[in-house]
Amino acid sequence: MQESSGGAPEEAVMPEPGVAAPGHRLPGGTYLGVVRLQVADLERSEEFYHRVLGLDAVGRRDGVTRLRAPGAERDLLELVERQEARPVSPRGRIGLYHYAVLLPDRTALAAFVAHAAKLGLRLGMSDHLVSEAVYFSDPDGLGIEVYADRLRSSWRWRDGQLEMGTSPLDVADLLADAPKEPFRAVPARTVVGHVHLHVGDLTEAERFYHGALGLDKTVWSYPGALFLSAGGYHHHLGLNTWAAGAPPAGPDDARLLSWSLELPARDAVEAAARRLESAGYAVAREDGRVRTADPWGTTLELTTAPAA
Repeated sequence: MQESSGGAPEEAVMPEPGVAAPGHRLPGGTYLGVVRLQVADLERSEEFYHRVLGLDAVGRRDGVTRLRAPGAERDLLELVERQEARPVSPRGRIGLYHYAVLLPDRTALAAFVAHAAKLGLRLGMSDHLVSEAVYFSDPDGLGIEVYADRLRSSWRWRDGQLEMGTSPLDVADLLADAPKEPFRAVPARTVVGHVHLHVGDLTEAERFYHGALGLDKTVWSYPGALFLSAGGYHHHLGLNTWAAGAPPAGPDDARLLSWSLELPARDAVEAAARRLESAGYAVAREDGRVRTADPWGTTLELTTAPAA
């Protein structure tokens, strides 16, 4: 079994390659928190996520429910119902490209892929060098990645950038790691590993997420895309212009309502908030949380990680 190097379990320091955020960097120990999605039919989405990923719905109230892996103490997703919300168009909209569910190891990914095949779920598949990944959409057309990381010791840097790619996934080799026991649910240690967004302009997006927020750049030569992280991870955030010219997702669309970053200390949250304000971006503070929005209206929440 190959253990994941992960977006949450393993601490690391950014090596010399890459481009550190200027002036203020989000600290190591920064990870993703809950992803909030607007969906058209809450019951349909709950059933999908339970059948496909084995997630449990907890605390449904007033058209809102949260989803977590069985046995986990933390939520992965919050679903907010807006009846008859429009599904994502094939071209996409400015906002969510996909959010990514990070499994703790390769065995868990193999188990999921075998389970998805039995369901007849149509998957895209990629080997990204730093990880192995599969892709599909929820009933509203919102993009989902499920992946497992390769060990950080195997990641390679060239010309200052982390080597990432999009190569065919060796499915036969992956499935050789599948356990004999049938898949029931993603493991309790499953987390949200990253979010990938459609944006209107990479320079403007870099100004917000790298220059003001403080994420480090890890990959910037991928056509039409930019990848950023904190603490030496391959990426906590992907940005692309592949839907440039499309409108932002609106109130009547199935869409990403917000995503969140959990920082290791409250003073780190406040430092990020002050940096955003000094760069001219609006910030709202409430109960130790900070909310802001990128230039296309995608909402980001900064908060401290819950005590272990």
